[in-house]
Amino acid sequence: MSLSCLASLLPADAALVVAFSGGLDSTVLLHQLLRWQQAHPQTRLRALHVHHGLSPNADSWAAHCMALCADWQLRCEVLRVQVDAREQGVEGAARAARYQALTAAMQPDELLLTAQHLDDQCETLLLALKRGSGPAGLAAMPLRHTRYGRVLLRPLLGQSRQQLEAYARQHQLRWIEDESNQDARYDRNFLRQRLLPELQARWPHFAEACARSAALCGEQEQLLDELLAEQLAALTQADGSLHFPPLLTMSETRANALLRRWIARQGAPMVSRAALQRLRQEVMLSREDAQPRLRFGEAEARRYRDRLYWVPRCAALKDRLLPWPDRREPLLLPQQLGVLLAHRAPSALRQPDADEEVSVRFHAQGEVHLAGRAGGREIKKVWQELAIPPWQRERIPLIYYNQTLVCAPGLFITRQGAAVDEHGWQAIWQK
Repeated sequence: MSLSCLASLLPADAALVVAFSGGLDSTVLLHQLLRWQQAHPQTRLRALHVHHGLSPNADSWAAHCMALCADWQLRCEVLRVQVDAREQGVEGAARAARYQALTAAMQPDELLLTAQHLDDQCETLLLALKRGSGPAGLAAMPLRHTRYGRVLLRPLLGQSRQQLEAYARQHQLRWIEDESNQDARYDRNFLRQRLLPELQARWPHFAEACARSAALCGEQEQLLDELLAEQLAALTQADGSLHFPPLLTMSETRANALLRRWIARQGAPMVSRAALQRLRQEVMLSREDAQPRLRFGEAEARRYRDRLYWVPRCAALKDRLLPWPDRREPLLLPQQLGVLLAHRAPSALRQPDADEEVSVRFHAQGEVHLAGRAGGREIKKVWQELAIPPWQRERIPLIYYNQTLVCAPGLFITRQGAAVDEHGWQAIWQK
C-alpha cells in the first residue's frame, strides 16, 4: 500500500479508526496511516484493540498494542468482549463480537479501517466455494462497505502478505504472533498452511486471479442491486417490513434475490438457499391466523398481515418497571428503545395527583377505556386495531399512574389519563 493508494480512498480531513490486533497486518496498516497523518495533519487517527479473552496471551497482546501506540503518540483503547461460540463457532462468534465492539466504540464521523490483505481475500473466496455460496458470497470482501451502520475500509486488499512482511522489515516494525494461527483445525488456517502454499507454488498468481474473480462477482451483484432496487423499494414498507405476497407469484430465483437484499438491509449475514426455502414454506406460506417465527442467528423472521419482519432477539421486558419521578428529565428506555420526554400539552394527559406515582411499563392486560370512545376494549383488540404486531406490543413504553394505564405515547390515551384542563402534558417517545 502506498500513500497514493490512500489518497484515492481517504479524504484529507478524515477521522480514522484502525482495528489494531497487534499482528503483522494491522501493524503495517497503522504505521502507513501514521505516515499519512503526518502528511495530512488535519486527519484524526486512533486505534481500537479488541480483547477476546480466548488466549492466555490476550493481556500481553493488549499491553503490546497500548505500548506501541504510546511510542507512536496515538490513542489506543482496549475493548473487552465475550465470545459465545454456541451459534457460529469460535471463528464466527469472535468475528461478530469484534465488529460489534468496534462499531459501537466509534464516533458517527469516523471510518473503520481493517487490515485484510490479498491472501485473506483468496482464503475468503475459497471458503465461500466450500460453503457453496453464490455470487454475493464469492464477491468476498469489498474494498469499502457498510457494516452495523459504519463505513468500513480495507486498504490492504491489493497487497500480499509477502509484501507486508517486506514493508515491516524495512521499517523495523514489531508485531505479535497469535498462536491460534498455527491451529489447522480452523478452516482459514488449514487453507493458509496446507492448501494455499501448494496452489501458489503451482500457480504463482493464484491469489491475484482469485481477487479478480471476486471483483467480477461483486460487479454482478452490484448490477443485480441496481436492477432490483426499484421493485424492492416498492415492496419495503415505512417500518422496514416487506410486503411479501407479490414474491409468491414470481419465479423462485427472483423472489430469493429480493429476499436476500431485504435481509441484507437488516444488517444480517448472507443466508443460504435452504434457509430461504424454509422462510418461504414455514413463514410466508403459513396459515393466515398463525404467528410463525424462524430464527436466523440473533434475529427472527416473523409474519404479520402479509408482511415479513426482521426482529432482533431481545430479553423480554414484560416485568420491567421504570419509575419516572422527575418528568423534567428524559427517561432512558432499555434495549436501545430510545427516550421518553414530557412536554406541556393542554389536551393530552392530565397531571398526576399528589398520591400518584408515574412509571413506565411494557405490558398491559384486561380491558381499557380509551378517551373519546364509548365502552371498553380488550387491550389485545386495541393493538390489533392499531396494526401493532404481537412481538412489538411488549416493547412499547406505557405510562402508568400507580397501577392505572393512562397512555401509550403517540398511540392512545385512556379515559383515566385524559386531560381535564389546560395544565395537561404529553409523553413524546423518541426512538
